[in-house]
Amino acid sequence: MSLQHDWENLNVLQKNRLQARSSFFSYKSKQKALTYERGDSQGFLLLNGNWKFHYANSPMESPSDFYQEDYSTDHWADISVPSHWQLKGYGRPHYTNVQYPFPVEPPYIPSENPTGSYSRTFTVTKEALQGRVHLIFEGVDSSFHVWVNGNFAGYSQGSRLQSEFDITLLVREGENRISVRVYQWAESSYIEDQDMWWLSGIFRDVYILSKPDVHIRDLFLNGTLEHDYQDGRLDFEIDLSGVYQDHTVEVEIQQEGTVVALHKQGVACETVTGSIHLDKVKSWNAEIPFLYDVVVTLLNPAGEVVEVIPQKCGFRTVEIKGGQLLVNGVAIMFKGVNRHDAHPDYGRAVPLRSMIEDLVLMKQHNVNAIRTAHYPNDPRFYDLCDQFGFYVIDEADLECHGLTKIGQPHVLSNDPAWKPAYLDRMERMVERDKNHPSIIMWSLGNESGFGQNHVAMYEWAKRRDPSRLVHYEGETREMLLEDNFIPTKDPVATDVHTSMYTPIEKLKAIGGLTYLNKPHILCEYAHAMGNGPGGFKEYWETFYAYDRLQGGFVWEWVDHGLRQYTEDGTEYFAYGGDFGETPHDGNFVIDGLIRPDREPSPAIAELKKVIEPVVTSQFNDKEKNILIQNRFDFSDLSTLQCEWFIEADGQILEGGIVDVPDIPANTAKVVDLPIHLPTVVKENTDYWLNLVWKTKEKTRWADSGHPVAWSQYELPISRFVQIEPQHLGQITVQEKTSTTKITGPTFELTFNKHNGRIEDFCFDGQLVMSKGPRLNFWRAPIDNDLLGSEEFNASSVTKRWKEFGVHAIQHRIIGTDVTISEDLQSVVIQCEAKLAPPVLAWGFHVTYLYTIHANGRIVVEIKGVKSGEGPQYLPRIGVEMDVEDTYDYVQWYGLGPNEAYSDSRQAARMSVWSSTVDCLHTSYVVPQENGNRHQTKWASFTQESGKGLFISGSSFDFTASYYTVEQLETAKHTSDLFKQPYITLHVDKQQYGLGSASCGQEVQEQYRLENENFELLFSMMPYDENANSPIALSKKFTSVTHQLKEELQKQ
Repeated sequence: MSLQHDWENLNVLQKNRLQARSSFFSYKSKQKALTYERGDSQGFLLLNGNWKFHYANSPMESPSDFYQEDYSTDHWADISVPSHWQLKGYGRPHYTNVQYPFPVEPPYIPSENPTGSYSRTFTVTKEALQGRVHLIFEGVDSSFHVWVNGNFAGYSQGSRLQSEFDITLLVREGENRISVRVYQWAESSYIEDQDMWWLSGIFRDVYILSKPDVHIRDLFLNGTLEHDYQDGRLDFEIDLSGVYQDHTVEVEIQQEGTVVALHKQGVACETVTGSIHLDKVKSWNAEIPFLYDVVVTLLNPAGEVVEVIPQKCGFRTVEIKGGQLLVNGVAIMFKGVNRHDAHPDYGRAVPLRSMIEDLVLMKQHNVNAIRTAHYPNDPRFYDLCDQFGFYVIDEADLECHGLTKIGQPHVLSNDPAWKPAYLDRMERMVERDKNHPSIIMWSLGNESGFGQNHVAMYEWAKRRDPSRLVHYEGETREMLLEDNFIPTKDPVATDVHTSMYTPIEKLKAIGGLTYLNKPHILCEYAHAMGNGPGGFKEYWETFYAYDRLQGGFVWEWVDHGLRQYTEDGTEYFAYGGDFGETPHDGNFVIDGLIRPDREPSPAIAELKKVIEPVVTSQFNDKEKNILIQNRFDFSDLSTLQCEWFIEADGQILEGGIVDVPDIPANTAKVVDLPIHLPTVVKENTDYWLNLVWKTKEKTRWADSGHPVAWSQYELPISRFVQIEPQHLGQITVQEKTSTTKITGPTFELTFNKHNGRIEDFCFDGQLVMSKGPRLNFWRAPIDNDLLGSEEFNASSVTKRWKEFGVHAIQHRIIGTDVTISEDLQSVVIQCEAKLAPPVLAWGFHVTYLYTIHANGRIVVEIKGVKSGEGPQYLPRIGVEMDVEDTYDYVQWYGLGPNEAYSDSRQAARMSVWSSTVDCLHTSYVVPQENGNRHQTKWASFTQESGKGLFISGSSFDFTASYYTVEQLETAKHTSDLFKQPYITLHVDKQQYGLGSASCGQEVQEQYRLENENFELLFSMMPYDENANSPIALSKKFTSVTHQLKEELQKQ
């Protein structure tokens, strides 16, 4: 019988690892302590940097005695720490969502277990040897042994948890050698099955701390509120190590540099406890994250400073009352995101600058809460959350989702043999992070079924820290499945009801329940995979409609793509399967609100809009007032300035500042607006009132003038005027067997009778369009089209569309008639066609009607009459055409500036916008339908010379791209896309919504596109910008299109 290895032995969670404690650094003086610079702390030695490294396919193949002092590692390669060895050329990254990448036989793992051996030297001073020397690893994936100077120092597991060892007896003055052997797999891998890349190595900071013989081992500072949340109470618990008799502990509270409280206490036992009370304290919340400095000083019997430990402290109280979660007595709304540690170059070894960048982006987009999915983060991240102001759910490093693949989701969570491992992860997280006011809930982990081990974790956490709440979705999930998604009782091992991807209709039913005593949040919703999610607006209308619904956390913050390059140096981001790994879950790891390189996606702008803290409604144009609602939970509006402006044709006519009275948090007030409606109104012009709320002062996360909210209202002062047609010159028609050629004073057009399409369209002798409008019902599937909801087993809408051949529609031209007007001012081409897919019998009888005027204006009227049994919905209804690639400067009047779709348009406002075809494209990691502009009234495409193509309609969508639908559908990465020598232009009546069915809510009924009879009307015209601007043309086309629409409705 072979000896059981530490890395697959449930009875060995650690060897020689010290008891968990809070994360802090000690200093020799208060002055240095209050800098909070760990580099200035007492005895701090950072071991990051170059290490020697050896990679082996298994522990048995790794050098057995590499930790001996006489073993030479000179021939080994260098590797940087922190890092993952897979990102340094050893092994390969492996992505799975749920499934384990190894046989499911807990606690055993494969013999082929990649192993990394690390070695480096460090120097210990004589001064350091006067006390204790500790070695700290903040994160090693997944388990490791460590030796110092050839002597065994310890073993630990728990990849995202701190491990600390006392190496005092192993070090010497001068040069020392540290050796670490890291195992990719351990029995702990069964409970580290989070939805992310499997990456290994020493990926967080490593350092030495030299401590005095008598020192503060741990401290717990808990600032809460009392007396109607007006006064503060600081409870402290300070654990000492060493011979502490006759020592003194001093606890000092400073407010912006001024000492406001001081408490001295002699040390009588190992743990010193006490309380300090502050009157009229400044409380901490995510909007106003006020922090006090608490300075804890240990004095020796002579009154000399032994060490000083600084901690930021916030006073806040978290509780459940009346079925709601309250912070400082206020029912808050979680406007949150789930954040993995992810970086395109460093994986989970996220640099501090990237953490700051994430938090700045979150604050700028009105996010106020973070779930650390699905493990504790770098300790510095919580310092930042305290300072920036976020509500944090700190999640235990625990997930065994892969057990669902063998039908045993609860087996480990109910197994007593695994209970110590579960508790170990909870205890180490709580002990390390317990001093952070931003953390208001502990989480027992993620997607690990539910069992008695969770109950034990919950009970331990409530005993150790009753001031915080505990979260776990797994128990609620089981209750919802048992009760048809309507809970009948409160859970026992979580203080809140919490669910994932709950459909809106179910969420409304849950919100209306009155017999439950705990609130409900969505710990995951709005799966942000690819182009989407749609439906943010309806989720947030539902949250605000029910008191017991308190918001949620979008899945997720950032795409996990890893930066790679093609042979020619083109950048792209890799996902599951790109490294040849199997099994894998493809691009399911590309599901963030921002790209891997932190480039915001359109989705984050949509989220910012629907969670904005100031909302206006009930605009009264006669009284010139509006209802302003303050949706902050604590702040009034004094830090914001409301700017107004009236706009027409993209030009600001007038504007100013709104004098906003004090409007307390969560209240509303009618406010007069100092606006003056235009007295001279231009014909066929829309007028818009815009209100924008901006920060008055510079903050930690934004400059002054940063917009946090806005609203827009159409003013009822438009004046429609019918413009009489002018004599436009004459046109000639040349009929041939297969074509009709139409010539006007400035244009030539060839119509192909065989395929029913404009073959080419020239203006002033230059080709504008090589292929004219042709009906198209297909779009490059977005991720939400391709993937059914994993949670609710819905089938893929793309699969249904392809079963009906929507992607393969063919034209059969029935006949073409050409009619010339008597005055030779226009020609009407009527083309009858049948559109249907191969194999099947459903389709449309289509009438294309082209009215071509002598000035080159083409009015396109298309009617489709459905026949047969086709799909219930269509991806889009519109036309596709090819425009010459030189017409790449785009202006449009419609929603903008970014892409918008029917269920994702809240962040877009009406104006005249300009861009280029390149910039209209949204570069999703996995190419797909993108770049749609919604509710457009006109659009122009112009080349440098000023020649252009003008398109007008009452309201249409358009996309313009150098990539075809086929390219976008077949490309796996952005590097697979190559520009075509023309612009593919789509003018659509409508597209199917986005939804978030890749994991969750399908497209809601009101945003689906019914497969039914349809009509599409728009006009297009070549023009010269030197003679006619697009805005001037829009005045003429507005009246013409209006008239044609009325005629079409009569018909």
